[in-house]
Amino acid sequence: MIELAPYAVSEHNTRGRAVPEEAPFGRSEFQRDRDRIVHSTAFRRLEYKTQVFVNHEGDLFRTRLTHSIEVAQIARSIARHLKLNEDLVEAISLAHDLGHTPFGHAGQDALNACMKDYGGFEHNLQSLRVVDVLEEHYAAFDGLNLCFETREGILKHCALESAARLGTVGERFLNKQRPSLEAQIANLADEIAYNNHDVDDGLRSGLLTLEQLGAVKLFAWHLDAVRLAYPKLDDRRLIHETKRRMINTLVTDLIRETEKNIRTHAVFDIAEVRAAPSLVAFSAEVHGQNRELKAFLHTHLYRHYQVMRMSAKARRIISELFHAFMEESRLLPPQYHRQAETDRARTVSDYIAGMTDRYAIREHRRIFAVEET
Repeated sequence: MIELAPYAVSEHNTRGRAVPEEAPFGRSEFQRDRDRIVHSTAFRRLEYKTQVFVNHEGDLFRTRLTHSIEVAQIARSIARHLKLNEDLVEAISLAHDLGHTPFGHAGQDALNACMKDYGGFEHNLQSLRVVDVLEEHYAAFDGLNLCFETREGILKHCALESAARLGTVGERFLNKQRPSLEAQIANLADEIAYNNHDVDDGLRSGLLTLEQLGAVKLFAWHLDAVRLAYPKLDDRRLIHETKRRMINTLVTDLIRETEKNIRTHAVFDIAEVRAAPSLVAFSAEVHGQNRELKAFLHTHLYRHYQVMRMSAKARRIISELFHAFMEESRLLPPQYHRQAETDRARTVSDYIAGMTDRYAIREHRRIFAVEET
């Protein structure tokens, strides 16, 4: 077993659970968190939630579930090298998208617009709400009763107004402090994973080409190296080899820069991590290359007309469902009726956010489709 660094989160310095529980046997507190996340209903739903491409458009495109697994793999590798808590990093990585709507960012934007007059919708806040309140499995408490550090890592971003209502888990936003190094790793592992698998899915879908990506320095550098070393490689393996080398470059650079930052700021415990600037980071050069890749994907993939058509359709489905349920709450399943009496908007938001892509499409069809006679 790897000895943890003094600034890592451990069994000995965790701030614990909101509802005290007997220590788990044969596993750590953060392994327990991970296990509860994996067995949650919200985690299973991620299999049918969009990353970029709507679930039914193809069997091989990433979903929120496969994305979360890739994030966890990258994050664990980084944490292991830095002697940080792998189990905590894995728990955060697997839970970070539990509150995401169907249809990716288009669904999130549509639901936020619908909720404008009711407190808005933030998917990070919703992920925390899922693990704190909405999962209903345990007799002694609502939610999953996760450790403070897992919950803190799930809440990557948060408006100050929202943070003020969250108690201790929101304090770091108000005090301008950082979360644990494990949370910082999960955040950037998320970015590494989605940039690189969106390249892969974009190429697989035909919306991106190798020629286009040749203008992106981070991709072109590795593509040229692979072509030089393996001139007869077919495109499928050429893409995979290029992508894995890109991930390796980003992870290696992140580890080295983070080690340098830890030494520079001389942190020796978690309190000093929280008081320091963000320590988990890329070097200036690689940060610039990664930003170039993100900008390319935004222009050529996320704003591609075929993706935009799907996004427009998704926004309409979310908006029409929201307004239908707000107008008549009895359209909601019976288990939501009592909650809707006290806070209809948030109840409707919870219901829609929990939908998978195909369930949202079916619900929309059930309510709005005109049956032919």
